[in-house]
Amino acid sequence: MVVTDVKLFSGTNSRYLADEIADFYGQPLGKMDVLKFSDGEIQPEIKESVRGSFVFIIQNTNAPGDNLLELLMMIDAVKRASADYITAVIPYFGYARQDRKDRPRVGIGAKLVANLLTAAGADRIMTMDLHAGQIQGFFDIPVDHLNSSAIILPYIQKNKWTNLCFASPDVGSVKRTRIYAQYFNADMVICDKYRKKANEIAEMTLIGSVEGKDVVLVDDMIDTGGTLCNAAQLIMDKGAKSVRAICTHPVLSGKAYENIEKSALSELIVTNTLPIEAEKSSKIKVLPVGKLFAQAIRNAHEHKSINSLFITPSV
Repeated sequence: MVVTDVKLFSGTNSRYLADEIADFYGQPLGKMDVLKFSDGEIQPEIKESVRGSFVFIIQNTNAPGDNLLELLMMIDAVKRASADYITAVIPYFGYARQDRKDRPRVGIGAKLVANLLTAAGADRIMTMDLHAGQIQGFFDIPVDHLNSSAIILPYIQKNKWTNLCFASPDVGSVKRTRIYAQYFNADMVICDKYRKKANEIAEMTLIGSVEGKDVVLVDDMIDTGGTLCNAAQLIMDKGAKSVRAICTHPVLSGKAYENIEKSALSELIVTNTLPIEAEKSSKIKVLPVGKLFAQAIRNAHEHKSINSLFITPSV
């Protein structure tokens, strides 16, 4: 079997993480420039041959929209340069919250992004902790869905918190919370919230008992921090000994850092799928994901199992 060369490229938004991935993978990032016209229009230019290569393009699709557009144009560029196989490595898949029509006359942004990536020429998608797992079904190409629990579980084990209880900050996070609860044979509770509009919670109630327990909230992302901070306060008001949170993607927009610092949370554990200014809050602990992505890229290239990288039980 002929083994093709691997080429790793990075968009401007995710260069910090791409450098980490390339370092663990053991080869430098490919050479490329992102040119900008005076009006802000972008033009990625690949500066080395990719003919017949396995190409991995690392770029998040979070706001602003130029990040997504840059990724699409990079995929198009290497496709037209005769790359053999193109994988879009998207640690944080932006627009994933728009996975269904929850109101009349709204679009399904996650499906649109899936269509755009496929149309641009991606042969495969590699991402981590999608906001909704069913987004994988929006693609007609393979999706490698990595799980941050492979990084977070050892951190929890190392700290040896006693009388653990895992909490879902909303109904949508119940499945991922149950995975942690089952792994540690711990109790689980649910915070049921009602929203009037995006990023604004009208009401929240707790289902289950947290009296005297060390509670860990589990979610895939933290944006403004409103949900987690309200849930943390509710849990402490119900008699918990302590409360901390684990969130894969630190979007942290608006007054998120201020909200976290003032909250009842004793610790916020996140990964570096997105750039983060951890110094803005003493409560933030950042766990790197570069090694896991490097291993996943190597396994994908060598046609080995991606699932072998996970350590969580199934539900």
